[in-house]
Parts: sequence; C-alpha cells; structure tokens
Amino acid sequence: MSSPKGFARFIIVLTTVTAAVMELIDTSIVNVGLSEMAGSLGVNIEDISWVITSYAIANVIIIPMTGFLAEYFGRKNYYLVSMVIFTIASYMCAQSTDLVELIIWRFVQGVGGGALLSTSQAILFDAFTPEERPMASGLFGMGLILGPTLGPTVGGYLIEHFSWPWMFLVNLPVGIIATILAYTFIDKKEGEGQKRAGIKIDYIGIALLMLGIGTLQFVLERGEAEDWFASDAIKTCAVLAVIGVVGFIIYELRIPNPVVNLRVMKHRPYAFTTIFTFVAGLGLFTSVFVYPVLAQRVLGFTAYETGLSLLPPTLAGVVMMPVIGKMMSKGVSPIPFIVVGFILFAIYSWMSADISPDVGRWAFFVPLLIRAFGISMSQLPLINQAVAGLQPKDYAAGISLNNMIRQIGGAFGIAMANNFVSHRYAQHRADMVANTYDGAPAMTERMTAITQSMIAKTGDASTATAKAYAMVSGAVDKQAYYLAYLDTFRLIGIFFIIVLPLVVFLRKKKTNGPAAPVDAKAVKEAMEAAH
Repeated sequence: MSSPKGFARFIIVLTTVTAAVMELIDTSIVNVGLSEMAGSLGVNIEDISWVITSYAIANVIIIPMTGFLAEYFGRKNYYLVSMVIFTIASYMCAQSTDLVELIIWRFVQGVGGGALLSTSQAILFDAFTPEERPMASGLFGMGLILGPTLGPTVGGYLIEHFSWPWMFLVNLPVGIIATILAYTFIDKKEGEGQKRAGIKIDYIGIALLMLGIGTLQFVLERGEAEDWFASDAIKTCAVLAVIGVVGFIIYELRIPNPVVNLRVMKHRPYAFTTIFTFVAGLGLFTSVFVYPVLAQRVLGFTAYETGLSLLPPTLAGVVMMPVIGKMMSKGVSPIPFIVVGFILFAIYSWMSADISPDVGRWAFFVPLLIRAFGISMSQLPLINQAVAGLQPKDYAAGISLNNMIRQIGGAFGIAMANNFVSHRYAQHRADMVANTYDGAPAMTERMTAITQSMIAKTGDASTATAKAYAMVSGAVDKQAYYLAYLDTFRLIGIFFIIVLPLVVFLRKKKTNGPAAPVDAKAVKEAMEAAH
C-alpha cells in the first residue's frame, strides 16, 4: 500500500492531529471549571476532583493496550469506534445531573480518548515514507504541546462565557467531523482485522495491567487529597499497585503474545528514552498545573486570563516543531535537540522561581516562551527516539508504551507538586508567623496602619483590630503559597538537570563492519504490517 499524497495526506494529518489534540485538551480542560461543577452538582472540591482522576485512570490503562486492540479489531475499526465512544461520552458528561453519573461517563470518555493518542500517531506515521517520518513527528508533536496548554484556555473561556457542560459539548462537532473524515480518507491496511482468529487474548495481562496501573494512578491522583498513607484506601491501593505492576512485568515477559510487549525495553536506547519521556511528561503536565494555580490563587488572574497568558508563547513553540522535523529528516541527530530542550526547560523553571508577586499577565511571557522552545526541542526528538532502532513489528508497542510513560510522568509530577506545595507552604507560613508575633516592630507598625485605615473607612473601631489581624493572616497565607510555588518550579528544574547525563545511553551501539544494504521496499511493507 502506497503512502497517500496531496489532499488525502492533508486530511489524514488534520484528522489525526485534531483527534490527538482533542484527547489531550480533555486532560486539563476541566481543571479550571471544578468550582463551578462542584457548585452545580452540590458536592465539594475533593469529590469533584474524581472527574479528573477517573479520566486519567482510564487513559493510562488503555494507552499501553492500543497496539494489541488495534491489531485484534483492525486499526481503522478500533480508531473509529474509539472516536465514537469519546464523542458520545462527551455528550453524556454534559448531560450528567449527579457526580456518580459524571464520573462514570468521564471514565468511558477516557477509554475512548486513550486510544486516540497512540493510534493517531501510528496512522500519521503511515501517511509518510520512512525518510519523512521526522516531519510526521513534528506535526504530531504540535498537537502534543497544544493539547494540555489549550485545555485551561478553552476551559476558562467556556466557563466565563457559558457554563461547565460546554467543556464537554465542544467535543461534539470536532468528534463528528473527525469520525467522518477518518472513515472516508483513512484506508484499511491489507489483511487488517483478519488476524483475529489467530490472536490469543491475554486476559491475565489485561487484568494485571488494570490492577497495577489503575491503582497506581489512583494513588498519584488522590494521594494528597486522602492524606497519603494516613488513608486506608491509599495504603491498600499502593499494595495492589505493587502487586499488579510487578506481576504484570513478570507475566508479560514470560508469555509469547503479551498484551503489552515489554521486551522492547531490552533495547537500550529505547529504555533510556522512556526515562527522558517520563521527565518530559512530568515537566509538561506539572508546569501546566502549577503555573495556572499560582496565577489564579496568588496573582489574582482569572481562568481565562491565565489561559491567554499561556497561549502566545506556546504557539511560538509549536511553530518550531515542523522546523525541527525538517532538520531531523535531513539526518540531524535528535540527541542535541533533547539536551538543549531539557536545559531550556530547566532555565524556564529557575526564571519562573524568581518572578515577583506584583506582576502583570505578560511578565511570564519570556519564561513561558523558553518553556515552549524547550518542550518543542525535546518532545519531537523523543517521539522519534521512541521508534528509532526498534524492529518495525515493535513500533506499535514502542509508541503505546512511550505514551503511557509520558502520562504516568505527568500524574507523578502533579502528585509530587501537590505534596511539595503543601509541605513548603506549612514551612514558609511557620517561618513568617514566627516573625509576626505581637510586639514585633514590623507587626505593630503594620497592624496600626491597617487598623487606622479600617476605622477611617468604616468608622467601626470595635471590629477594626480583628479585621486587621484577618488581613495580616491572609497576607501571610498568600505569601506562603507564593514561596511554595516558586520552590516547586525549582524542583521541576532539578529533574531536567539530573537526567541529562543519561543522554549518553540514547546513542545506538555501533556495529563492526560495513552496514548491510537496506531494502526500502521490505522496510515499507514491514512498517505497514506493524500498524
């Protein structure tokens, strides 16, 4: 089967990238609408956060299984059904009238959405020749960066101008159009869906994957809210996660046809690529989480203003993706890009940690621009590295596993940030309270000024002192959170620095003697069979 050309290729690129962006937007779009959703459904913030957790758990379970499911059902069939599931579940989320119903449909949405990421990437790669695949990686990487960043922007706009159900309804026209285009322009591969009778379903592997990865994601997502190991639920799920993950690894390595081919990890460059992918996912998702919370909780930005401040620098970074893809398609090594990208992200983290609390919306533009360039220069080469050196038959497994690692890195980063902010907030608040006791010169001067201002405005001397103490306490809280978020930026930067020495292991081992000639036709046929 030849690669599509012209308009057909354009439609395939548009469809697959749009589907991936739609899935990634839904990982973060609800973050800015939790308060309104909680109020509408009559629950608290801790309960409504299950809307995020259920989607993430479904995503991280289904993503590593996409290679097997696409082979079993046929890739086009699986892709179309996943789009339909995602679109219908989006509509049902918008129509939900209680929390349990919303959580269930959000989980179903995650099952459909998880397939869109890896399958979109595989279909997109097939639309290009092997020599052009770095350019395909660039196009896919554009969606990878845009999705999580567009989420808060789109969500903030819809919350500000409409209502929370529109965060789900916005998927309907996109999902319907993408489904029609995929059905019309994406061809079935030769023999697709005809191997089902010869494929044994790895039921035990699927069960262990769901147990291990599902409970691990629960621990990472809900640990902070449940007070970590003070909670019996977290302790139980942590034990089940260890049993499930260890059992899954041992079992999958021992059977001939596993649901997830972990044997690709024996390839050294790929194994170390997953470490970099984990850190990149940690930085991508955690920065999109920490910055909006800092901007809204401390700096007083609205959800929409926060999203707008993220958008221009991100778009500038997205423009770099095809440029980097073009350079890599001409033979430029991806490794220097990875190094520079990780260094830029560390610089962004340190610059963000030095931002003054009295800043406007655009004070973050330069750090966020550096972040966007860092992500562009690291994500694309890592996407390419995820298949470089693997056998064509292992591409689907390599892509799926790499995408799962990125998602887990993001979940780990957000859980780490939540826990770290809480501890650093308590420490900073205790330090400041120790210097704001009654009788301290600065405290006395501040209290006197606030009290007199209150009396001048209200004429109520009896409550002025109490209100002054409340204002001072609020200012201390705000400053403590501000310092805690700055510490978190530094922590994120440390991850990007300490992993850099491992870049030496990304290089493929040199073979002795002249390289064997490559049969381009055979490679192309093998890659078509892989997907």
